Amino acid sequence: MVRSYLRDGVDGWRLDVAFDIGFHFLEELTNAAHEEKPGSLVVGELANYPREWFPSVDGVMHFTLRHIILRLCDGRLAAPTATRMITRMVDESGLDNMLKSWIYLDNHDTPRLATTLPDERARRLAQVLQCTLPGSPNLYYGSELDMPGGDDPEMRAPMRWDLVAQGHPALDWTRRLIALRREHRALRVGDFRACTANRLLAFERHTDRAADTIVVVVNPHPEEVTETVLVANSKLMDSSPMIDLLGTFTPSGKAGTTQAGVRVFASLLHVTVPPFGVMVMKPDVAPPGGYTNYKRVR
Repeated sequence: MVRSYLRDGVDGWRLDVAFDIGFHFLEELTNAAHEEKPGSLVVGELANYPREWFPSVDGVMHFTLRHIILRLCDGRLAAPTATRMITRMVDESGLDNMLKSWIYLDNHDTPRLATTLPDERARRLAQVLQCTLPGSPNLYYGSELDMPGGDDPEMRAPMRWDLVAQGHPALDWTRRLIALRREHRALRVGDFRACTANRLLAFERHTDRAADTIVVVVNPHPEEVTETVLVANSKLMDSSPMIDLLGTFTPSGKAGTTQAGVRVFASLLHVTVPPFGVMVMKPDVAPPGGYTNYKRVR
């Protein structure tokens, strides 16, 4: 059946309760899928720690990453701890497998995001992480409209088409995040590297090109946080101004502006992030005036 559906045109398989199949048979299934259709994708529903399930599957549904994001955003997990957990999972699972895995915040088996995180600020923060951490964002119908829903069967309620309207703030925010990911190569295929911070969660998505670099800084606290973050990227040139791609957090913030005073000095980034705020930044490699020191690096 795996081979026949691939021959008929499907691109891959999402396997329900894949842990019940086990390592050996999952690997046989995945190998058969690749033999039948090179480039096909096998994603497993695996709540276990993902490391040893590769290469039995190409990717997993990120149960662990989902809980890390939600617990960070609702205050149950400290930012430095979340950073260490994510870094370990990327290092041990491998970037390629992480990129093929689904980052989801809710689905038909869980309460909806708007119910799990009733504070809109925390919810928006979680959605930014879903679209900027390594993986493939997986959106559950209606969550782009902040549809609520508790335990089964509430989370499986029909789509609220009556909520779909031009200017809906949650829908506009989701569209902005999708556009952000599509526009920036590093968010789709870039490597992950944690930045060194104290109270903030901060990381880079980077490629072989300095201009692709994206730095994400998250404040999961209900109060403003100011601190200095180490961005350990040797290609970020000293005194680089940073372009704030979303406007500092708020969905109504102006995208694509250079926030005054936010520059990389000797690999250090000094930032002030509002409560439940997030900054998504890239270096300005072509400042006004015609001269750029980025000509010295790729």
